[in-house]
Amino acid sequence: MTLTPLLTASLETALNQILYRDRGLKAARQRLSGRSLAIELAELKQSVTFIFSDRQVDVIGDWADKPDCTVKTRLATLPKLRDRQQLTALIRSGELEVEGDLQLVQQFSALMDLAELDPAEYLAPWIGDIAAQGISQFARRGFQAVRRDVQRKQSYLAQTLTEEWRVAPGALELAWFAEEVDALSASFEALEARLRKREAK
Repeated sequence: MTLTPLLTASLETALNQILYRDRGLKAARQRLSGRSLAIELAELKQSVTFIFSDRQVDVIGDWADKPDCTVKTRLATLPKLRDRQQLTALIRSGELEVEGDLQLVQQFSALMDLAELDPAEYLAPWIGDIAAQGISQFARRGFQAVRRDVQRKQSYLAQTLTEEWRVAPGALELAWFAEEVDALSASFEALEARLRKREAK
């Protein structure tokens, strides 16, 4: 998949609406002003570069200059960038690879964290406050229901693998196996010590 000009323009419009409408985010935006951040997603054939200024962010699909910072990650990891506390853990786990100024990623994460992502706010000018709030609450409840369903299915799958199909060992079985290995290792070392004593005689 490659990013078309239409996709980069849509992303640019969305980010400017989210990050540049709120005056309360001015201080966080100024830290990024004049900087460039490239994001390379494993699922895309090209990187996307964000160029920040005081008034807007420009999103470019094909930029020749070297950005101040390049982030390599997967699409599924992007939502986690909103949590500054997770950045170090993501880098350690290999989910996030940063080349260049790490502080730039932290500042972008802080800005995204401060931004209000309420769909009702963006729908209200088009369909009215009450309808926008209703649609937003309905979408939120639907998303939470889907997430609960996915978590429940993951739990069922884990139980099926460990309890019914016996494909994967359970936690107690793993602990028991580790104890048995330690006991066997200790008895082997004791046997070796006895043999060495007999050979010494």
